[in-house]
Amino acid sequence: MNRTEKQENKYLGKVYLVGAGPGDPGLITLKAKGLLECADVVIYDALVSPPILAMINPQAEQINAGKRRGKHSLFQEETTQLLIEKAHDHAIVVRLKGGDPFIFGRGGEEMEELVNAGIPAEVVPGITSGIAAAAYSGIPLTHRLYSSSVTFVTGHEAAGKYRPKVDWNAIAHGSETIVIYMGIHNLPYIVEQLSAAGLNSKTPIALVRWGTRPEQEELIGTLETIVEQVEQTGFGAPAIAVIGQVVNMHSILSSCRPV
Repeated sequence: MNRTEKQENKYLGKVYLVGAGPGDPGLITLKAKGLLECADVVIYDALVSPPILAMINPQAEQINAGKRRGKHSLFQEETTQLLIEKAHDHAIVVRLKGGDPFIFGRGGEEMEELVNAGIPAEVVPGITSGIAAAAYSGIPLTHRLYSSSVTFVTGHEAAGKYRPKVDWNAIAHGSETIVIYMGIHNLPYIVEQLSAAGLNSKTPIALVRWGTRPEQEELIGTLETIVEQVEQTGFGAPAIAVIGQVVNMHSILSSCRPV
């Protein structure tokens, strides 16, 4: 297709919102890997691991749109606009996100904007960190003796969202296992809210940092002790928190971590 033909087509390409998984390159899907290998443009987030970035077509344009707390390579509006612009001139545009695009990854927001702009788009799910990081720590989120339900919740909420805050009282009583994403910064507040809602102070909690990567580490405690443990150890983000009796399985199953 020559340049004139390109200009005659308003939208030439397709945007794929691809989940990179939590970090271990062995956990990325075959479909995601295939798209990375033939992509024309890849716009990736901060938490995508280097081994997965190494899968990208060497001829592809690579753009870092990563967001970490207080640090933005691109703001959300700029990222969406960039996707639209790149789709005008390229056949395969990949928006590469850590974990799963539709689990606290803003994938729904980005896809909505693409659809509104008339850009063909498709989601390629990835393994979310809330599942994989717990599994690599020897913590099964469900267990017939301890947990038949799981709640996934964000610990870092956007300003101006559809409701002012997470209903921590409902979360505390909604299921036997709670998985919190992006909650380290607000951990003292979250623990306070769950305790005030009646969750037992001895309830086990595990914090898992850099889940599924070689540098993965865990901090195990209870609602009563975990904030002090974080302060003493300097344990920080990026990490997920798992709360519930299933955390007790860590001492039994952690030796089974994949290698």
